[in-house]
Amino acid sequence: MRAPLVAVALAIAAIAAQPAGRAVSLIVIGGTVITEDAAHRILTPGAVAIEGTTIVDVDRPDAISNRYAAAETIDLGDQVVLPGLINTHTHAPMVMFRGLADDLALMEWLQKYIFPAEAKTVSPEFVRIGTRLAALEMIESGTTTYADMYYFEEEIAGATREAGLRGVLGQTIIQFPVADAKTPAEGLARAERFIKAFKNDSLVVPAVAPHAMYTNDRATLLACADLAHRYGVPVLIHFAETEDEVRLSEDRFKATPAAYLESIGFWGPRTLGAHGVWVTDDDIRILKRHGIAVSHNPESNMKLASGIAPVTKYLAAGVPLGLGTDGAASNNDLDMFEAMRQASFLAKLGTRDPTAVPAQTALDLATIGGARPLGLDRMIRSPEAGKRADIIGVSMTASRQIPRYGPVSHLVYVTRGDDVRTTIVNGNILMKDRQVRTLDRAAVIADATRLGERVKEAIR
Repeated sequence: MRAPLVAVALAIAAIAAQPAGRAVSLIVIGGTVITEDAAHRILTPGAVAIEGTTIVDVDRPDAISNRYAAAETIDLGDQVVLPGLINTHTHAPMVMFRGLADDLALMEWLQKYIFPAEAKTVSPEFVRIGTRLAALEMIESGTTTYADMYYFEEEIAGATREAGLRGVLGQTIIQFPVADAKTPAEGLARAERFIKAFKNDSLVVPAVAPHAMYTNDRATLLACADLAHRYGVPVLIHFAETEDEVRLSEDRFKATPAAYLESIGFWGPRTLGAHGVWVTDDDIRILKRHGIAVSHNPESNMKLASGIAPVTKYLAAGVPLGLGTDGAASNNDLDMFEAMRQASFLAKLGTRDPTAVPAQTALDLATIGGARPLGLDRMIRSPEAGKRADIIGVSMTASRQIPRYGPVSHLVYVTRGDDVRTTIVNGNILMKDRQVRTLDRAAVIADATRLGERVKEAIR
């Protein structure tokens, strides 16, 4: 490990000795920089120059030192610098239901435990406290952007901005009465207000989130699609998650979920279907035809025994594919490093092909793959000039990471979320040396602990 550290030290000395170049706000130096650009460049050592919210250059440290003078330089030593991870499907406030109901099938889990618990406990305060806890967990484990579906989404947006994270946040629409809307019409009206409030926000992308085809009727599904189309925002929906959903669709509509949603004119641009486990080859062609993206949630699918998504078929067909954790009520954490590892392992097991979803592909799914389904690839796809400065630094000093022959292999197959040391979003340092700057960690934990006691009492 000494050679990279010596190189970094020499680079820092060079920066100090160089005449002033173009002024930038921040330079981040790492033992290795994984660019995730089109060429998959890996620089050892490397440096990233940032001005305000934007990356202006990625190169060797000496080259960066020759061209830029930074107001602040962060030396990450031997850490690996890479794009922030992108979680394409979760329900942030549901961290408050972590461990509430385990080892159940999806429909039983939802109908007997989660929906009743939500009816008794979900409120603006619940959502706010839960989202702050989720945001803390995501910052500490290297997620910089996440897609969310839940209630009181304006509270989630406020907590997301407070934490400094980037979010594609969908106001949930569902057919039956829920905490923030008694009818789908109320939910749609709330969604429209939410869109108007955050349409041009620098961190929050508002979205419309019909829960699923089996929890909304045709009119509601089409109203959701129309609302999203009118405002040019994404649509987020649970899709083909279980065999039960497919059977229900075929019984009611004589079609698979993908075919039914096509038949009613629901599918449209910037639509992301979460799970997509039970699909046929024809379904995949439907998704490809309409430009629909899919969020693969391997851990939730395994825990709920929902099935194995045909990831290799999606990739071969060119369907935009990202990774998600799902909510912590069904995972039970928000660690995207685990999601990468399990996505790779599950694909290998499901296809009986050890070459399926290799480490580089898994890393792609958690970074550039996640940006594409969310429509953010022009903004945050990779650490390169012109992209938003969303990057993380990952320590590789744990005993389980030694020896290290290739950083990509270790990131996917060895690294855990708590190896993340530094998290930067939009050029703002959210965490440095494991110290979160944007949230009071002790207060977040205390609030969530107190709320957890109230949840426990409410569901007895």
